[in-house]
Amino acid sequence: MSYQVLARKWRPQRFDDVVGQPAVTRTLKNAIASGRIAQAFVFAGPRGVGKTTTARILARALSCAKGPTADPCGECDACREIAEGRDIDVLEIDAATHTGVENVREVIINGLSIVPVRNRYKVFIIDEVHQLSSSSFNALLKSIEEPPPHVVFMMATTELAKIPETVLSRSQVFEFKTISSKQIADQLRTIAKAEKIAADEAALLLIARSAEGSMRDAESALDQVIAFAGQKISSDDVATVLGLVGRDLVLDIVTAVADETPAAAFELSGRAVELGYDLRLVVREVSRVVRDLLVLSVDPARIEDPEIAAESERARLQGLAGRFSREDLLRAFDVLSKAEFEIRTAVQPRYHLEMSLLRWIHLRKLVPLTELLGSLQGGSLPARPAFVPTSAAAPPPPPLPSSSPAQARVPRPEPTAVSVTAGDGGKDVFLSEIRKGKIFFYNTVVAQAQRIEFGADRVTFTFLPAHRTLREQLEQNRAWLESLASAAAGRKMTVGAAQAESAPAAVETPASPRPVDLKTVAMDDAAVQAMLDVFPAEIEDVEEI
Repeated sequence: MSYQVLARKWRPQRFDDVVGQPAVTRTLKNAIASGRIAQAFVFAGPRGVGKTTTARILARALSCAKGPTADPCGECDACREIAEGRDIDVLEIDAATHTGVENVREVIINGLSIVPVRNRYKVFIIDEVHQLSSSSFNALLKSIEEPPPHVVFMMATTELAKIPETVLSRSQVFEFKTISSKQIADQLRTIAKAEKIAADEAALLLIARSAEGSMRDAESALDQVIAFAGQKISSDDVATVLGLVGRDLVLDIVTAVADETPAAAFELSGRAVELGYDLRLVVREVSRVVRDLLVLSVDPARIEDPEIAAESERARLQGLAGRFSREDLLRAFDVLSKAEFEIRTAVQPRYHLEMSLLRWIHLRKLVPLTELLGSLQGGSLPARPAFVPTSAAAPPPPPLPSSSPAQARVPRPEPTAVSVTAGDGGKDVFLSEIRKGKIFFYNTVVAQAQRIEFGADRVTFTFLPAHRTLREQLEQNRAWLESLASAAAGRKMTVGAAQAESAPAAVETPASPRPVDLKTVAMDDAAVQAMLDVFPAEIEDVEEI
């Protein structure tokens, strides 16, 4: 007997054998059991997910000698002949080669009045039905709407949108879904065991991923790998035969980015070229890993999901997931998507791959703006530059100084209206600690106080009546301020805010006062300088409020 390919040898013969379509098979089984059998079915979905196979199983279920039954016996003449494609009452029509209206009339319409020779129903299975012409659909419409009671139409299509609504409204439509990589890998494992093939878990998962939801494609790929490798299959065999990118190379690339080593990124790009990989496929597989890492950052429990990682890859993926922020991964996905598009038409695709990896490494040095602002309030800037969107015409921000702005800039002087009271030594330490801990709070709240009294057991900040918001902010930080004051004084201190009854008297000045340059004062402010280091802006004017 001639060799039978795995896709045909392992074609499902019962509804329970169909992989990944439980909603469809359950509905059909219940319809048969209750006798609610429609006269026209449309099975829609991607290639290789079981549409035509399900139509044949349904035909067997309706024609079985023990039926109609949801579990055809597979032994009677009708079951065997339908499975072999030679039952005279079941006509399979390829719409791609019978698109014309004359073909439809000759093969289908003229045969409707002929009763089944042996079976209960005359079944018309029309594959790729969307290929029929408009006139063919029009000729078929009346037959679908009011067929003889012994006729059942089953139409399969990969493009549901191309079927006229008039046909869909007269049919029961079942949408088949792509099959998960885990379900495909499980079925491949069953096939390999039955065929006495020793296959690595990683090899089967690699085949399942490459099939992109198609069970038939996965079985055909397994057949091809067996022809190359024999009775023992490894992931390297799969990558070699199918031209797939080895998972180790992809993880090495992501690791090079995590380590921020451009030299390794260049070396790995060269290795991909030497191995003859399609660089678009390399970028696509790296994007897949980025997606998997993002899934793990959202739900770490998914590390056990075979669709995310094979057992041998889990430890490595888990380690990489902790080295990237979600912002890193989202920006990386954008960079890689653009690179895949550019490589498609590039004369030198390797250059685009290398530049995309370098761009990803550079983007890892950026931090979110929220983190930057939080760091400003804490008195220091992050070591990495901030990720601040700017327009194309905006100049790039200047490089940050080696030290933090609080150290590199002259601190803003305290207002001259602040009075000096008893306990100035403890007060100086107290104010210094505030400035170190929260420079932004110091400049916007503490420095605006009209008077700060550092007493024996209490520190009082006095604000103008218009500064109610500043008093509220002080109250929100009171517990922290009391801890600093107690440490500075060496005894328990309380902190409170008071309201000044009127504006303070003017401070005595020399006879020829020197005008205050507000812009100079503002430029000496640590918080202002920190923001100017980040944003490409220029201060044009300063007003006193």
